[in-house]
Amino acid sequence: MANRKQNKVEKSYIEYKGEKYELVFNLNVMEEIQENYGSVEAWGELVEAEEEPKAKDIKYGFTAMLNEGIDIYNEEHADDEDFKARSFLTEKQVGRIISEIGLVEAARRLNKQVIDSTKSDEKN
Repeated sequence: MANRKQNKVEKSYIEYKGEKYELVFNLNVMEEIQENYGSVEAWGELVEAEEEPKAKDIKYGFTAMLNEGIDIYNEEHADDEDFKARSFLTEKQVGRIISEIGLVEAARRLNKQVIDSTKSDEKN
């Protein structure tokens, strides 16, 4: 068997009103973005716009990434004795979170997470 290096992605978190939420970009998030935008590349071009990125596109990606993080958190902690499941966030709630950190900073974090999550140590 070939020895494959695992590419560890540094976890990225957003803190809002005392809660810490993980931003996750994985295959599930990619699928959701593809269903809405046709491709991750098409969505990425909108989010990385040289002018002002559209708030709706950033909110959509952030919502998908935060909700995937919440889903993973809920799965990982379901057996904990004092566990209380976190609710998924709406796009309006995510809009408030983005307003706290700023649209430009939100776009920067979103882009960094996507890039870091799709890097590979090996060529296919």
